[in-house]
Amino acid sequence: MGRRFVQFGLLVLLIAGIFVGSIAPATAFTDGQKLLSEVWRIVDRAYVDNTFNHQNWWFVRQSALRQPLATSDETYAAIQKMLASLDDPFTRLLKPDQYRSLQTNTAGELTGVGLQIIQDKESSELRVIAPIEGSPADLAGIQPSDRITKIDGYPTALMTLDEAAQRMRGPVGSQVVLTISREGSEATEIEVSRDRITLNPVYAELRSSEPNLPVGYIRLSQFNANATAEVAHAIAHLEDQGATAYVLDLRNNPGGLLQAGIEIARLWLDEGVVVYTVNRHGIQDSFSANGRALTQAPLVVLVNQGTASASEILAGALQDNDRAKLVGERTFGKGLIQSLFSLSDGSGLAVTIAKYETPDHHDIHRQGIVPDVVVPLDGISREQLVAEGDRQYQAAVDYLQATITLAKAEE
Repeated sequence: MGRRFVQFGLLVLLIAGIFVGSIAPATAFTDGQKLLSEVWRIVDRAYVDNTFNHQNWWFVRQSALRQPLATSDETYAAIQKMLASLDDPFTRLLKPDQYRSLQTNTAGELTGVGLQIIQDKESSELRVIAPIEGSPADLAGIQPSDRITKIDGYPTALMTLDEAAQRMRGPVGSQVVLTISREGSEATEIEVSRDRITLNPVYAELRSSEPNLPVGYIRLSQFNANATAEVAHAIAHLEDQGATAYVLDLRNNPGGLLQAGIEIARLWLDEGVVVYTVNRHGIQDSFSANGRALTQAPLVVLVNQGTASASEILAGALQDNDRAKLVGERTFGKGLIQSLFSLSDGSGLAVTIAKYETPDHHDIHRQGIVPDVVVPLDGISREQLVAEGDRQYQAAVDYLQATITLAKAEE
């Protein structure tokens, strides 16, 4: 009996020795393995899906660490492969130059062609969410929902999202050729000059297209660090000019900072929930208006298929709180929230940490928001916004005219 016990104990020790020896201890990790472990830990504690796409996240780490990861390229490739197993294009590694570019973007400036893109899950082709207003891509005529099939002749189906973004970056003044496929037309090659883009997210003016209806028109192109202050300034200026109604144009707005979307909603709302967020444990948090609306004038919000992310948070908040009517087309449908983490080598990690719901608990991810008044207007460019023939803007003005006329009749 005692002998059997000793043999069993030796067997356990041998098995334990084999197991421990299969992965080098943390003290012997290469710099690349340490960086991969750093990424793994962040995802492990923050990612919205605690099933990690129905896989054993620990085993994913162990498999990745069996590689020596002797160079930065090997390390980044291994991390990207590990993150790809989550099947979430928004959870991604940002190499140091990409991370700096993103930080500059949200601060109000960036360098590149100026496209917000997403990768199609089934075809792996790139799809344009929206060009940034005034960017080289915008001036070249690239539109929301365009598919970028090649970059300088290389098929985008063979690239990751970050690889594609990297190929579109380059020195100011250099050229990149994008092959664009648009529904109903043949693929075309568009040469775009890279440039440094200063982001002014707000354009505003007083319009009087209808008799006795001074409309304050505000176009918001992105939710960056400047957006809330610029919208507040625009509202105050238009109020001083005598605006009696407003059109807030969120068409082709790809989103940006979550907090900016919440704060801008508060500029229009006295009270009410702006958005709910739901974390990996199903726990809800909410952000509400705090009674500081800058105007009570009637409001219409213009949306289209390029209206995404923080734009949808704002549009959904105003629609569900009956503060505004939405006019245009179904929005893009991005209902996930990412947080940025700085990594030890200067790179960054974007991680989906939660999903959001509108005040009426609508989950819009991959579904979008349906406007109150549907007015199709496919392929609208920046130059066509609020120009002659912009049926969506005219529908907004018609609605405001009818609302104000009805209000006067009831007085």
